[in-house]
Amino acid sequence: MTRTEAERFTNILHARQKELTGSLRHRDEIVIEKAPDALDEVQMMGERELAVRALDRDSKMLRQIRRALDRIRTGAYGTCMHCEEDIPQRRLNAVPWASYCVPCQEGIDRMEIEVDETAEFVAPAA
Repeated sequence: MTRTEAERFTNILHARQKELTGSLRHRDEIVIEKAPDALDEVQMMGERELAVRALDRDSKMLRQIRRALDRIRTGAYGTCMHCEEDIPQRRLNAVPWASYCVPCQEGIDRMEIEVDETAEFVAPAA
């Protein structure tokens, strides 16, 4: 990966990181409130559940972006963390925070490959 490409991906990732950091500040949507009407309370519970899921999704995406930025700094960006093959440029253009090539990601999605999110280590499923 050229220096220009690394800078371009860094800028893209920083922009997405800034966007997500701003959205994570809306945690007040998950506050538990009591309503005088049971139907209103059920509706608020559903809205709260959606807000929690959105917050969880954004938090996971933010972690992936931070890891991608770390890989750029260490020179490991663009290399699959499982098979250590190059991740195609097309995939990185579509998903700049991608840690895995398409075949490995498909294996992870099918749960054929286990991922330890804390250590960023991937091992074949037993």
